[in-house]
Amino acid sequence: MDQSHSQSSRKLTGVWQGIYSYPQGGPTVPFTATLIEAGNSLSGSVHEPCVMFGNPNEILFATLLGTRCDNAVSFVKSYDGSNPSYSSVNYEGSVSGDANEIEGVWRVPGNWSGKFLMIRSGDQPEKAAEREGATLPGKSAPELIPAGQK
Repeated sequence: MDQSHSQSSRKLTGVWQGIYSYPQGGPTVPFTATLIEAGNSLSGSVHEPCVMFGNPNEILFATLLGTRCDNAVSFVKSYDGSNPSYSSVNYEGSVSGDANEIEGVWRVPGNWSGKFLMIRSGDQPEKAAEREGATLPGKSAPELIPAGQK
């Protein structure tokens, strides 16, 4: 993420594609978030596939509530309770200079933590995964072909 630009006053309101990763080689999870920024308050919603602790065809839904102060964001993602293995997750991140990316760390206190990356919609979760060098569930890693071979 490019920190060389001055902080953008561009609002974060909109649709975002992202990924978060579990620690120790765990899965990478794609998600879609809708953010609403009003003053320095953030709210919104998220939906994502259930890749752990449930049915792989299950879609998880959550709400977001937090704040933005300059290029820093923090929010709590609260799952809707349909899967008892998911409750609340704390997120802290930095907004890029052009306000098109948010990158940071998520934490479930005393339990898990990992990285996340969100890209303003227009880019898909695959782009976010590519930037992080991750492979999404159901996608195979790209095949590497040595130079000069086809």
